[in-house]
Amino acid sequence: MIWFFDGSKDAFLTTFLLAYRDEHPIVSAGSHQLSLGQECVFVRADENKARRCEARLKELDKNCMRDLDLLLRSGESDAPRIAFEYFRLIAERGRPVRGMLAEDAVAKATECIRRVTFEVHRFKGFVRFLESASGALYAPISPDHDIADLLVPHFRGRIPDIPFVIHDVRRGKAAVWDGAHAFLAPLEEAEVVLSADETAWQALWKQYYRSVNIPSRERIRQMKGYMPVRYWKFMPEDPASAADRTARGASVQKSPDAAPRPPGSPRSPHGSPRP
Repeated sequence: MIWFFDGSKDAFLTTFLLAYRDEHPIVSAGSHQLSLGQECVFVRADENKARRCEARLKELDKNCMRDLDLLLRSGESDAPRIAFEYFRLIAERGRPVRGMLAEDAVAKATECIRRVTFEVHRFKGFVRFLESASGALYAPISPDHDIADLLVPHFRGRIPDIPFVIHDVRRGKAAVWDGAHAFLAPLEEAEVVLSADETAWQALWKQYYRSVNIPSRERIRQMKGYMPVRYWKFMPEDPASAADRTARGASVQKSPDAAPRPPGSPRSPHGSPRP
């Protein structure tokens, strides 16, 4: 039996409750090729069933909902199946199992969670903000996993008084800090009018990036290990295409009337630089 759900927490918990007795379930939040004669069920979130399931699982492992949140954020196609097998093992053992790495379900779930949290760590250095004409900051990203809102606490701590938007252009959503509140909002496309001095500051950053580079000691493979190529398109220091900052779903324009500031004048801080 294939159990389809919409990827949300409540829908997963409802699915888990319904499919627990299925000996060979396939749980999916996306598309799945059906075999001849294979049956499928489309599960809708049931709040009562979800709360009952959540309460029981938290009795067995009080921290398991954090694991579920990270597993459901994964962009890997088999993450729902991994999550289901992991939580079924918790239910079968009646206690936390995250340290039982000899168990295949635990090892796969642990690695899946590690990849999500590692990408959050990476993006604390990979996010590059653009300064808009209003003074708010805008950063397009396209992560492998659904992590935009997990980045907000880091940047809110660094620039608490400056509103910013972290736009996940792949998923059509944005994590927003308005200076007082953080929230998620749907955002398929964004038109951003840049401040007049944004281009100048990007040029300064590129100059700094070039100045610290040592051509005789190039380590391209090592650089790609620390800064994977798939993240380059939103970085002004992109070695392949440094001038192209326009992303799919994000349109930026120069401010038509603002006067540029001299390079030495103060400005709003951007994302953490990491050459």
